[in-house]
Amino acid sequence: MAQDVTEAARALRSGGVIAYPTEAVWGLGCDPWSEAAVHRILSIKQRPISKGLILVASCPDQIAPLLETLSDDLSSKILSMQSQPLTWLVPDETNWIPGWIKGDFDSVAIRISQHPLVVELCNLFGKPMVSTSANRAGEPPMVTREEVVATFDQDVDWITEGGTGDAQSPSSIRDLVTDQVFR
Repeated sequence: MAQDVTEAARALRSGGVIAYPTEAVWGLGCDPWSEAAVHRILSIKQRPISKGLILVASCPDQIAPLLETLSDDLSSKILSMQSQPLTWLVPDETNWIPGWIKGDFDSVAIRISQHPLVVELCNLFGKPMVSTSANRAGEPPMVTREEVVATFDQDVDWITEGGTGDAQSPSSIRDLVTDQVFR
């Protein structure tokens, strides 16, 4: 398994696109600072750039530039552990995150994962990565590796081993400032 995650991180560093299990569904990932890789994921998913993409991190240090501009109360909300996966829409006041990730928004969607494979992958990669569900736009997210291989084997550079976590549905998405729930 360690070699598998090492190869996935290598694919990310070289501008590749990977598929990997998350807390509830399989995801597609890439380096968020590689515009070509992000556009490749959008093409694979048939998703418009305007919708934006979620980033996943292994720990608060990986999103420190976003946390630095927040009040202590808002930072505490992000850092509190949740029983279910939770994605926060976080203001990006310094434009640390590229526009091709944020789409039509000023904020960025961030989740600190508790899934062991995702944590290990982000740690080896050394920064957050894109985390968008493995599916074409309008189709349900894939929940097994077999589905991902059958659909995306020719489209991605690496498909990890492993399985999804115990969550029953993809992460909820909540605005950090207003607490409005979007999913």
